[in-house]
Amino acid sequence: MRRVEYIRPGHLEWREVTSARLQADTDALVRPFAVATCDLDRAIVRGQTPATGPFAFGHEGVAEVIEVGDRVRDFAVGDVVAIPFQQSCGGCTACREGRTAHCEGVTPMSMYGLGPFSSQDCGGFLSDWVRVPFADHMLVPIPAGVDPVALASLSDNIADGWRLVAPPLQSVPGAAVLVVAGASVSLYATAIALALGASRVDFVGGEQAQQEIAARLGAKVIEGTPPDRLGPYPITVNASSDRICLRCALRSTAPDGICTSAGIFFGQDTPLPLWDMYIQGVMFRTGRVHARTVMPRALELAVQKRIHPEWITSETADWEDAPQALARHEGKLVISRPRLADSPEHPPPLEARS
Repeated sequence: MRRVEYIRPGHLEWREVTSARLQADTDALVRPFAVATCDLDRAIVRGQTPATGPFAFGHEGVAEVIEVGDRVRDFAVGDVVAIPFQQSCGGCTACREGRTAHCEGVTPMSMYGLGPFSSQDCGGFLSDWVRVPFADHMLVPIPAGVDPVALASLSDNIADGWRLVAPPLQSVPGAAVLVVAGASVSLYATAIALALGASRVDFVGGEQAQQEIAARLGAKVIEGTPPDRLGPYPITVNASSDRICLRCALRSTAPDGICTSAGIFFGQDTPLPLWDMYIQGVMFRTGRVHARTVMPRALELAVQKRIHPEWITSETADWEDAPQALARHEGKLVISRPRLADSPEHPPPLEARS
């Protein structure tokens, strides 16, 4: 079996590894056919994180099921599915409460495609096929009539965009939202906020290409670098790992407002404007998305055509060209190959079906 591995900054390659196989009767084997880059992936490839190789790459993707264990009831060979980037069991207390990022039934921090940040080698989605434990819980079916390639980021970034804005908008319906950019998750947050009834979304920061997409999505783009303060806004989002952007989001939050951050600050001492936050009564949330819990809610918006994730994809590449495309990608990249259903002359490898 082959998979793409990150070796060092700017260098990835296909490597032969031991084939993934069913290990339990609740497992499934899936064949990814569209894999997207996460914002963290670009930082890894550029050497901007503590990650060191080699490790399997790719943690956002859609796939087709090629084998299921005897106790898998909800999925069959040929089904099209999205896979959350975090592994979870679905039966523990944390999972029943919706906190699947902190599942108690798997080794903590079990994630696909994020080797140094994961507690074990779960493999990556840029692989011939991938083992998925607890398949009936983990897999999210993609309904017919929806382009699955457009949903390659449902595993992480689309779900993360949902959690940045949906819970706050449930608390403050119709609120104005400020998105402080810096990563593609900010674009998903923008699209979802508008779909969920935000009165407006103001978008500041990020690269020019991101600002152009944000404008197409319906946001008002504020030119220039994020200032010390804007607004105030009842709901703010920080989608950057830049301290200046985080400060802007926090200081732009209205009294009793909500600021949610998807930024990852690796080992940094990150000062916060705690006096301003105290006086204003700002609620600040950060942390990892509970991907499996959130994915169906974000998927529903795409099925209803209330969001168009494909508008955020800025680059595409063929499967075999994945290492080169990853090494040079600048925005949201989707790497794809034909589905087996579209290539009947290429059945799943025997070793995956045995």
